[in-house]
Amino acid sequence: MRILAKAAVAAMLLGTTGCIKTALLNGQIKGTRDGSAAVDTLGDYEVARGIAFAGLGQMEGMRKLAPENEDALYMLTKAWAGAGFAFIEDDYEIAEDAEDEAMAEYHRTRARNAYSRAIQYGITLLEMRSPGFEEAKNNQDALEAYLKNFDSTEDALTLLWLGQAWLSRVNVSKDRPEYIGELYIGVAFIQRSVEIDETANYGLGRTLLGAYHARTAMAELDEAKKQFDRALEINGGKALLSKFQLARAYYCNVGDKENYEKTLREIVEADDLLPEQRLQNTIAKRRAARYLSDKRKENCGF
Repeated sequence: MRILAKAAVAAMLLGTTGCIKTALLNGQIKGTRDGSAAVDTLGDYEVARGIAFAGLGQMEGMRKLAPENEDALYMLTKAWAGAGFAFIEDDYEIAEDAEDEAMAEYHRTRARNAYSRAIQYGITLLEMRSPGFEEAKNNQDALEAYLKNFDSTEDALTLLWLGQAWLSRVNVSKDRPEYIGELYIGVAFIQRSVEIDETANYGLGRTLLGAYHARTAMAELDEAKKQFDRALEINGGKALLSKFQLARAYYCNVGDKENYEKTLREIVEADDLLPEQRLQNTIAKRRAARYLSDKRKENCGF
């Protein structure tokens, strides 16, 4: 009897230890998510780049230890989407401008893989909250009905980063019909995010919709301008990525060289307008300077 009692106590202690470890891990992940906003205040691009890639490794490890943790899935969705746009696409553009086709293709593949990983984690998170995405995604009406299951500000952020990754993957995969054919899925994510909370991340959803509607010179340019105007109204013109996308997508495709150059110069010369989004504004300034080059203006037909 004593042996059985000791065994029972040992089993109970082991179970309690496991629960404590899980609680500590979940708390660490939650703390990491809450503290991650500090990176947005950095103005040094290279420092932020190093932190971003190191952070991805840490978050991947946390997710391995806590595969059901929603904070880990959210952070991985956002971080892979952000790293793809802020850093890997930057490498891609540098190689493009240098006319180094091999390096451009290498970095384009890296960007596509980063966005695919963000999408993988984002879809996993959606399925945990409301199963049925895989069945709904093949029909636009069914997809829109499915997305009605998400209605919180937390959902708006998840859909925002997932949609950004989806649209960005299409943008670097113009030679992949399988991705282009699913463009409507990314748009649906962003539209639902905006329906829930259009102010999320300083109107980023409106900015993304503006870029989508201005994707070519034959796209919905009037609608694009409305979306950009609303994004700038939300963030007061202080979130410089909105102005960058306005120039890069809209003014480029409508052939408005004067406003294209004017807007990009305003970005480059802007003060520290939004300290809590200093990193995003630093990225916008870096891109804006590049898009003022003769090579980039030639791509717009200027």
